[in-house]
Amino acid sequence: MEFVELFNLPLTANIIDIGGGDSHFVDTLIDKGYQNIWVLDISARAIERAKQRLGARASKVHWIVSDITEFEPPVKFDFWHDRAAFHFLTTEDKIYKYVSIAEDAIKENGYLILGTFSENGPKKCSGLDIKQYSEASMSARFEIAFDRIECIQEEHTTPFNTIQNFLFCSFRKK
Repeated sequence: MEFVELFNLPLTANIIDIGGGDSHFVDTLIDKGYQNIWVLDISARAIERAKQRLGARASKVHWIVSDITEFEPPVKFDFWHDRAAFHFLTTEDKIYKYVSIAEDAIKENGYLILGTFSENGPKKCSGLDIKQYSEASMSARFEIAFDRIECIQEEHTTPFNTIQNFLFCSFRKK
């Protein structure tokens, strides 16, 4: 939410949360009064759980069950948030497809926020292989269409009391 507030997005901004099925990011956006919220997740069950949690407020969100690499954005977005979906893409063709979709889906001067495991983070998540990123490797992936604003590393403590090192990078569309 810090990035949304930092960039001073209007309440009418088109905001999408990639892989956000079980995330509480959408709850906060609704609480703050944002009106054009989209949540995409590959898991229909994760989206159902979020809808149940939100109750009647779920109707304020556009819900999309899709693999991000097959997503056809219905609108241009002012703010693209991905806390941990991108690092599950481990092949060049899937990574290229994601980057291409983001480039096309984000408005000029719109924002892209990505969270991935850093080079100091785990190599697997939920039993699946992931791709780790450094500030340089993340920036290189998006440099054609985006200017990097900032990258920060953050340690996350899991429910199992282990530490995971994340990299969060923010970009602005050229």
